[in-house]
Amino acid sequence: MKHWIEAARVRTLPLSVSGIIVGSFFALSTQTDEVLTPTQVFNWKTFGLLLLTTVGLQVLSNFANDYGDGVKGTDNEDRVGPKRAIQKGVITPAAMKRAIIVTSALTFLSVIALIYNAFHFKYFYYSIFFLILGVIAIASAIRYTVGTGAYGYKGYGDLFVFLFFGLVSTFGSYFMFAKEVNWLLFLPSIAIGFLSVGVLNLNNMRDEESDRKAGKNTIVVQKGGEWAKKYHYFLIISAMVLVVLFGLLNSFHFDQYLFLAAYFPLISHLMTVRKNRNPKLLDPELKKLALSTFFLSVLLALSLIYLVSDLLVTYI
Repeated sequence: MKHWIEAARVRTLPLSVSGIIVGSFFALSTQTDEVLTPTQVFNWKTFGLLLLTTVGLQVLSNFANDYGDGVKGTDNEDRVGPKRAIQKGVITPAAMKRAIIVTSALTFLSVIALIYNAFHFKYFYYSIFFLILGVIAIASAIRYTVGTGAYGYKGYGDLFVFLFFGLVSTFGSYFMFAKEVNWLLFLPSIAIGFLSVGVLNLNNMRDEESDRKAGKNTIVVQKGGEWAKKYHYFLIISAMVLVVLFGLLNSFHFDQYLFLAAYFPLISHLMTVRKNRNPKLLDPELKKLALSTFFLSVLLALSLIYLVSDLLVTYI
């Protein structure tokens, strides 16, 4: 059990639910008791299933990455980060493959439960769309490193992380509650996506040397370390600006800018990356950036809850 928990890489889970938190509580913040009751827009069962589905996809991705990089030999003595299960020999490739199949099936069941709870039988086309999206998400989680056509080995990992951890996670979760498009939410959606890509970019910066030897052509391998640093600055700084802009356009009160507290570790992180000359020393920054993103999403959600605090107390 210990080895399976390690293979699930629990430390990556907070980052994966950041978009869900922001999108869900934005849905709560847009309702008023004069127009809608809480159960018409927001309910805790859908929120719980969103979290469960996202965690399932993240664990599936972690198992698949362990398997894909393990059988390809990418996880070797040159890799800087923590050794994975197959690399250490504590879980066999066959056992990991079975775990991927089981996790895929359980996640798919979670997707079905989520869609039914969100749409029931009243929104057939929405249900079909999100069912297809769920299948694509499961396939993408596996195909990042698994198979000869793994897109993570061709430099497309950043795009998929941005789409699924940013737009789909944040905007998709809001849509499952509200059944409508609110363009204002694209600002934090893009911000969470950029920060999530930042974590991947940091990982690729750290592993640039070993990835190049293994033929894993990430964007960092293709463009080089110095370009990756500038790219990283763009991702983090743009995300910070977008969230502030979201607050301004959403007419936040002064005390709703509590989320700015998350900017201090982000700024500290940027300073560390700027001064870094040895990418292998960036490993601790992965955890810092991931937790800072989660911290930002929680504080932003609290700011949104402030808008409907009376309604929330009544509902609970």
